Amino acid sequence: EELAFLGSLAKFGMGMVHGDGNTRQCMATAVQAYKQSFGFDAPPYSYSDFEKSDVIVLVGSNLCIAHPIMWERICRNPRNPDVIVIDPRRTETAVAATMHIPIRPRSDLPFFYGLARILIERDAIDHDFVREHVDHYREFAKFVLDYTPERVFKESGIPESTLETLAEKIETGGRVSFWWTMGVNQSHEGVRVAQSIINLALITGQIGKPGTGANSITGQCNAMGSRLFSNTTGLLGGRDFESETDREEVSHLLGIPVERIPTENSLAYDQIIEGIREGRIRALWIVATNTAHSWINQSEFKRLREKLDFLVVQDMYASTETAQLADLVLPAAGWGEKDGTFINSERRIGRIRKLRRAPGEALSDFQIFRLIAHYWGCESLFERWKVPEDVFDSLRMLSAGRPCDFTGIEGYAALDTEGGIQWPFSEVEAAQGPVRTERRLFKDGLFFHPNQRARLIFDLHRSPDELPNTQYPFVLLTGRGSSAQWHTETRTQKSAVLRSLAPAETFVEVNPRDALEAGCADGHQVSLRSRRGQMKARVRITGVVPPGSVFVAMHDATTNRLTYPSFDPFSRQPSYKHCAVAIDPIDPIDAKEGTPIIK
Repeated sequence: EELAFLGSLAKFGMGMVHGDGNTRQCMATAVQAYKQSFGFDAPPYSYSDFEKSDVIVLVGSNLCIAHPIMWERICRNPRNPDVIVIDPRRTETAVAATMHIPIRPRSDLPFFYGLARILIERDAIDHDFVREHVDHYREFAKFVLDYTPERVFKESGIPESTLETLAEKIETGGRVSFWWTMGVNQSHEGVRVAQSIINLALITGQIGKPGTGANSITGQCNAMGSRLFSNTTGLLGGRDFESETDREEVSHLLGIPVERIPTENSLAYDQIIEGIREGRIRALWIVATNTAHSWINQSEFKRLREKLDFLVVQDMYASTETAQLADLVLPAAGWGEKDGTFINSERRIGRIRKLRRAPGEALSDFQIFRLIAHYWGCESLFERWKVPEDVFDSLRMLSAGRPCDFTGIEGYAALDTEGGIQWPFSEVEAAQGPVRTERRLFKDGLFFHPNQRARLIFDLHRSPDELPNTQYPFVLLTGRGSSAQWHTETRTQKSAVLRSLAPAETFVEVNPRDALEAGCADGHQVSLRSRRGQMKARVRITGVVPPGSVFVAMHDATTNRLTYPSFDPFSRQPSYKHCAVAIDPIDPIDAKEGTPIIK
């Protein structure tokens, strides 16, 4: 509700054209992959599929640390599933899995194309499903012929025997589900990698049934709500600003003059930042995010802030790095201090309720937007939106006839009764009987392209823009370092209990071989340096990271001093997980210590 109000206020009321959201850092890759492959941003699964799969393939996902509740559901699976982790690091999840495949960083495409080639050679294909529901199979089968086991081994480091074992598990495993998260999304070619996973599910018919699917895992509770209804890079409900029909439909349903709806799509996050550099964007309104901490190549954003005439930050905390740079801070209430709904990554719409009054001058974002509309002089456009449920009713109407149709949810009371409902749930479905707790997409094999078929999409592999060399010999990997700290630590760092459960100092994981060559010992302090900046960290010598790579937790305030601003061409999502760095020892190894201590 609040995101829909914000996007409508900014674009219909205040005349802004450009706006983007945290989806760009988190799920934009999955969004574009689903749109291109399925015809709509439509994760097909239910969380219960974790408990119904025979084979679970986790790609670039440290579920134990990043999504511990989901890992708990895998542990409850009564089918004793094979759990296969594809990840350069030997993460906590990889250790707990039945099989770990340690591919080289950013070698995903050759690996998955080579796997598809073997599946096709083994005739492990659901030919009936492909013939009736999937386009471009012949072209895809011809394309992957070039990805021989020898080529896959050369590029990914994974031998043919491992590929054959994985292919056999997929062929004979029964219910197979593929899951990915930021290890895929935050890549210079993430959309094509996500689609290489989607392709595997499509050609084997592992979609639309319990325990199957090509499933993106979201890092935040309302990423789907943002994707569908923030009105930033797409018009409300998955529509297109450039479509005259879509603009007229929104105008009619909301009573907004059609001429107030922009006719062009927004710039993406990185393009907005570039617009500041070029002087085309002079003011920035940042809501509930911490750009000065989380944006890739962090120091560049801090420099560009000086080119802005005005920066307003709307947040729960005035202590974030971004709020400290602001000309104006608007204090906002937290989730337990307001009413509304979320849409999570399994498409489930769930209620939140106001438990207490917000402290001090803080107001809910909804009320802040109402006040801004009043003082801007456009409140008449939003007179119908007096409380969040009014917006929810509008979104119901906007969803009608769309893939995300939830017209069957009659207000907050229905959500309270059912404990959340997955879209689609139309008025027709509501009239047919009780709500089903599990609602998978594509069980009928019908997708959202005009011909109702899915598309196999594939492309040539591209090397990352910045590769290691003699001056910067290591690949920097980033990710969740602890379940006790979250994203930019805006709230979690304020909890003494959570601080006690996370490492007290910034750490860097270094392979024993690399530690020896770099001249650093376990527990010693080093400087990590890229072409863009440097940070200090304590060394953890460990075999968790492969030779040639180092790992730093994403939540540390200095990590994004190092990251390289590379972006997927389709999703514009940053490639946080690959850049070249050097290690400079600050604490030299004492002669008495000898070689580094290896844990």
